[in-house]
This record gives sequence, structure tokens and C-alpha cells, in this order.
Amino acid sequence: MSTSASQAQHTIQVSLVGEDALLFEFSPITLSEVPLQTQQRIWQLYAWLDPQRSSLGLIEIVPGMGNLLLRATQKTLLNSLQDLVLSHWPQLSDAVTLGRTIEIPVHYGGADGPDIAFVAEQCEMDIPAVIEAHSQRCYHVYCLGFQPGFAYLGDLDKRLELPRRETPRLSIAPGSVAIAGSQTAVYPSASPGGWHIIGYTEIPLFNPSQSPATLLQIGDSVRFVPVGGVT
Repeated sequence: MSTSASQAQHTIQVSLVGEDALLFEFSPITLSEVPLQTQQRIWQLYAWLDPQRSSLGLIEIVPGMGNLLLRATQKTLLNSLQDLVLSHWPQLSDAVTLGRTIEIPVHYGGADGPDIAFVAEQCEMDIPAVIEAHSQRCYHVYCLGFQPGFAYLGDLDKRLELPRRETPRLSIAPGSVAIAGSQTAVYPSASPGGWHIIGYTEIPLFNPSQSPATLLQIGDSVRFVPVGGVT
């Protein structure tokens, strides 16, 4: 399997994953942030491929951060799938067309946001300024991963960018609003994690009894709305 696209698509890396899947990397791994326009194209590519799953012999279509994974029913389909994706990619638009806008109420600080004081100190801001910087942004759901309903939201205000915690927590409560690097997220269910927790929301992000089971979908916009006071 080819490790790169044609010269015209030289920035796209294509790798064989296992025996029946291809990973298309549309953004260089050297970039610390994936351009929104690139991720927008990946959303469009997913929307174009999804209705054709059966006819193309696709088992899985998994959009990632700057990449897309395709898993086929047969290894023999991989070459045609690679050609199909690489030929369609230039036809996609750079215009950012987003899905729904969802507001998520957040209780910032105190027991709900145990890391907010640390974030404020590291970023040389006071706590109200951290809350304002976090809540005034309109975020985009770049992709879903890590656990069901976990949406990677970008882009975070650069003043709030911090590396992950040196020591991850063994358990983070569902609804915890956190930041790390250039992204923010809400933990849908209890799990270990190394992001900085700055708040909490009561809005459920994952419910397997509903369809769709995840509140946030790729391409959606998210706004965090502060509620209550900071304790």
C-alpha cells in the first residue's frame, strides 16, 4: 500500500492499518493544531462516504483529528478506496459550514472545577478572566473519541493553553469540563484523565438509550454558559 498520495496530494499520508483498513492523514503530524478548514473537509468526506458504506464495502468510517480511518470488508477493496478518497479530496470545499449550535451550562470553580486556580496561576490570569476566556469562545466539534460521547473541541483561547497534568487522575466525574493543549472537552462518563478540570455541567453527553446516543456530533458548534457563582 502506498505511503503517500500523488504529487498533487503530497501532504496526504496513507497508511495500511492491520489487514483491512487505511488511515488517511490530511494534516502533517508536525502541526500542533489541525486547521479548521482541513477538519471541515474531513467532515464533508465522512458525509459523502457514509451513505455509500454498503456499495463501497466499508465496515467503519472513523473521522479523527486531521485524519480519517476506513475499514473495508475485504483487503482487495483498499486500493480502490484509496484512489476514491484521493480523487475526491480536491473537490471538497474549504468553506466552513457547521452543524447545530449547542449551549452547555457550566458551574466553574470550587469543587466543580478543582484545577481552575492552578490554571489561573499558570496562565497569569485571575479566575474570572479564565472563566471569561473559556466561555466567550465558540468551539467546534473536531472529532469524537477516547470514550463514547467525548468530543474534542477547538480552538481554545491561546492564553489558556497548558500541557496535560503531570499526574493524571484515576477517576474523573461525568460532566467534568476540562482543558488541555489547544482543546477543551466534557467527560461523558467516569474515567481516568489528565486534563485540567475547570468546571462541571449537568447536561448528559452520552445516553445509549437514545438515538443518536451522543449529544455532540462532528461539525457542531458549542458554547459554554457560566451558571451560578464561583466558590
